[in-house]
Amino acid sequence: MGELGGFLKIDRSNIPYRDATERVGDFQEFVVQRPDEELAGQGARCMDCGVPFCHNGCPLGNLIPDWNDLVYRDRWPDAIRQLHATNNFPEFTGRLCPAPCEAACVLEIREGDAVTIKQIENSIINRAWDEGWVVPQPPAVETGMSAAVVGAGPAGMAAAQQLRRAGHRVVLFERDEAGGGLVRFGVPDFKIEKWVVERRLNQLREEGVEIRCGVDVGRDVTADELRAEFDAVVLTIGSRVPRDLPVPGRELDGIHPAMDYLYVRNRVIADELGPEPSVARAAGVDQAITAAGKHVVVIGGGDTGADCVGHSIREGALSVTQLELLPEPPTHRPDDRTPWPLWPQKFRLSYAMEEATAIGKGEQDYSIVTTRFDGEDGRVTMLRYAQAGDAPPFQPVEGTDGEMQADLVLLAMGFLHPEHEGIVDQLGVDLDQRGNVKAATYATSVRGVFAAGDARRGQSLIVWAINEGRQAARMADRFLHELSTTDREPVLAGNVHDADDGPEGPPSHADGGVTAEEA
Repeated sequence: MGELGGFLKIDRSNIPYRDATERVGDFQEFVVQRPDEELAGQGARCMDCGVPFCHNGCPLGNLIPDWNDLVYRDRWPDAIRQLHATNNFPEFTGRLCPAPCEAACVLEIREGDAVTIKQIENSIINRAWDEGWVVPQPPAVETGMSAAVVGAGPAGMAAAQQLRRAGHRVVLFERDEAGGGLVRFGVPDFKIEKWVVERRLNQLREEGVEIRCGVDVGRDVTADELRAEFDAVVLTIGSRVPRDLPVPGRELDGIHPAMDYLYVRNRVIADELGPEPSVARAAGVDQAITAAGKHVVVIGGGDTGADCVGHSIREGALSVTQLELLPEPPTHRPDDRTPWPLWPQKFRLSYAMEEATAIGKGEQDYSIVTTRFDGEDGRVTMLRYAQAGDAPPFQPVEGTDGEMQADLVLLAMGFLHPEHEGIVDQLGVDLDQRGNVKAATYATSVRGVFAAGDARRGQSLIVWAINEGRQAARMADRFLHELSTTDREPVLAGNVHDADDGPEGPPSHADGGVTAEEA
């Protein structure tokens, strides 16, 4: 794979970003794509490992060394075929995945030297769209069976596409006004512009998937109605119940789950930049949450928290402070805790905090526990905190109390489980101890009902969502084929005796002679 000894001759070229002080002024994607010649050189660094651990790091099982080599050899059409063999939406993962494959790269044994897998992946799919190599793939044969996929995030989109390509009638339900799930409404445009998502939804439509947006399954359509219309149901409803912060003053106005804020801001940007939603937005959708002219505090140090920071400074927040309960991680991989090829628990400066510090409006603090909120006239004005202990349960350290101004507080502390009220309760599927839909092999406790994505495994990465959607579709397809054979008259092969359909089955030999046992 790649150039013999290329990893010794060619240095890693990290993903380039637009200048931080420039990009905060717009909502365009901030990642800059390298020229094909440079990418070929990066692909040449792939070292033909005896055991390519990048496969283990990638939940999708992407054929990474294969398409690295194809890019190096300027065989881009072959590269996109290899990429699409395992990944329905590489432009999603190429923009949004944290790249556990790179953490597992053998070159990453020398920390910071991994092959730039994510950058190459994104460039392959971008070129494929530009060259017209991505086309609809409708099925050649219709099976006559049908499936409903509930939830049009990446898991639902992948499940719907796989089931449709297998020849089944597929309807993809989405309660929001457009498909894409959190990729559409939870992730900012400056990380993935929404026409990229809509382009894939259009591909699904052209392949024959019917997408019904603005339909809240469990309310607008009941579980009984769904089961009556479809032979199989796949639940990909995500994990949308946020983890709350039960401290005094939580009831004050101005304290919101992070996703409520991101949904509002993404809808505002969609109104300005497009694309148009599939259906009209539901009446009463809150559009009032804004960071403009406010001192913002984001509680939670993950990707969602970073996205809140990035949106806030683009809105014109006076300041943004991001708080993390856990201690600050080390700057280098801690081999005693997360040795290669595991995902390293080390410090990474987020794109958003890079922007906030570049313009002098942000800071990030670790080992901070919120103790209470204070306010005036029913609205939050102050956050009180203390230093947190170094180990669970991270109790406040006595004598370390402090306070900071807070006009808007965004809780980005993750999610608990999918919403139970509605379709989950109506179907009566079993739940696991964490409140997720219990479906060890993607099949739930209710026959013909499957689950995938965050609804099944809990809050996770986009690569896991796509993988889960593909695997659930495989199990649902198997179920539908079994269902079609049991519900229909058997089709016999031709000139056979009636006894061949009996308990003895067909003869054990094909030429009419006798077997050795009968001789």
